[in-house]
Amino acid sequence: MTVSLHTSSNLPKPNTYDLWFAVTGTQAALDPARRLADLGRKLEEAFDAILGDWWTVGRELGASQSGGLAHTPTGAAFISDFGQMLAWARLTAEAAENADKATLVLCDDPWLFRHLATLPGVRAGCAPVLWLSEMHLAIRGVLSRILVAARMFAAAIALKPQRHRTDKNCPVLLVYGHPTSTADGFDAYFGTMMRDLPGLTRVVHTDCPTGRVKELAANGRTVSLHAWGNPLFAFSLPFTRWSPNAPIKSSLEWLVRRAAVLENGGGALAMTRWQNHCQDRWLVNTLPISVSWSWENHPWERAFVRTARTLGVRTVGSQDTDVGRHQINMSANSNPDGLNSIPDVIICNGPAYRDELQAWGIPSERLVIGGSYRIGRFEDGHYDPQGPVFVALSAILAVSTEMMRAVEEARNGTRRFLVKEHPMYPFDFAETEDVLRTLKTLPDSSGICAVFYSTGLSGLEGIISGTPTLRLLPEDRIAIDTLPAICTATPVTINTLGIKIIK
Repeated sequence: MTVSLHTSSNLPKPNTYDLWFAVTGTQAALDPARRLADLGRKLEEAFDAILGDWWTVGRELGASQSGGLAHTPTGAAFISDFGQMLAWARLTAEAAENADKATLVLCDDPWLFRHLATLPGVRAGCAPVLWLSEMHLAIRGVLSRILVAARMFAAAIALKPQRHRTDKNCPVLLVYGHPTSTADGFDAYFGTMMRDLPGLTRVVHTDCPTGRVKELAANGRTVSLHAWGNPLFAFSLPFTRWSPNAPIKSSLEWLVRRAAVLENGGGALAMTRWQNHCQDRWLVNTLPISVSWSWENHPWERAFVRTARTLGVRTVGSQDTDVGRHQINMSANSNPDGLNSIPDVIICNGPAYRDELQAWGIPSERLVIGGSYRIGRFEDGHYDPQGPVFVALSAILAVSTEMMRAVEEARNGTRRFLVKEHPMYPFDFAETEDVLRTLKTLPDSSGICAVFYSTGLSGLEGIISGTPTLRLLPEDRIAIDTLPAICTATPVTINTLGIKIIK
């Protein structure tokens, strides 16, 4: 049998297919009885199968023009959906190999549609319009980069006085401007280290707004990288683009083109270029003894390590807390220069994470076991089978939306839900008698019957606390699994959350 590929506006007759599924959230009112069963699980299995391919393509993309600024080449699944596109393609190819069933695949994404149409056994209908999407993103990208340039220009001028408040040749914590960090030295990523070690300086990443930097700088030992930025350099940011060599890989040409259009359609590339500019000037001017930061192996971090290594500055990456099997950007396998852009030392959160990184190609001599300041202690009485469900929303808006749909499906009039927004990504929802907003984190909560999450740290916290932990598998995207291999959460869908809670 073959796959029939169509858009939602050009549906074939119902008698031409046996099964159907929609990719990338394409909506259509088709017979639910013929919908491909267990789509969320199958999509995740396909995603697991293509991770090695993403590494291979990433190395090639990273070596292309401006590839070091882009997230797609790093395999950053939280930021780039390139891997999800590979997974949808794998699912479609498997459907085309099914000799017993004819499958309808619905796709409104103009780039993915054209890629799927090239697969063996796929019979494609009329493709969605491409030029409107590309023109929209091109205009959006220019406007976004102009806005970034204006903000960085203003920040460099406003924070320049901080340049003279930093000692040279001292140990440094390079941090993000997390909302729970404070001016007295407490940091969301490094706890009380600033208080405990008076010789430390805290330097803030350029994604932190000027006003927030000034709040954190009240202690006199915190400065922003913006202070070392040349305001004139900001005028070059609107021209920042990622231009992968075409075709990078002929069979993936449409997906690579899609990735480049999407990344060029925002301001992230310009932000990374500004971060690289500021951190290079700061390193040269201050020559710190060592720098530690919450390490995730993103583009700016790879550039940071390369510059630091040429200057003899010791780099210590403190592994970000919620890192699991899907976050393959933590490996050196996608780095065009291999281990050269990996920190001198990586402090792992525990043996499970150390083993994970070692399996991904990081030498054991660069790995040490530390811990995490972001995991709280759990007191007795945290679990109560009669208590409410703790709902930990995602940093991804679409995933949080699907989680709340699952909550709505699971409501039965007696079950209660406590909904906690992500601290950096607010989510608006209507409270009811049984669905209430909570400001408490999971470690500060008690009497919980289950933890419901999809992405993020709360899954690990739920398992550590001994509470049944449920993980949503969305059916239109990948919920990035942040658990180490030794931990497992119960997978659920929109329709099965209520059933699993009862069990």
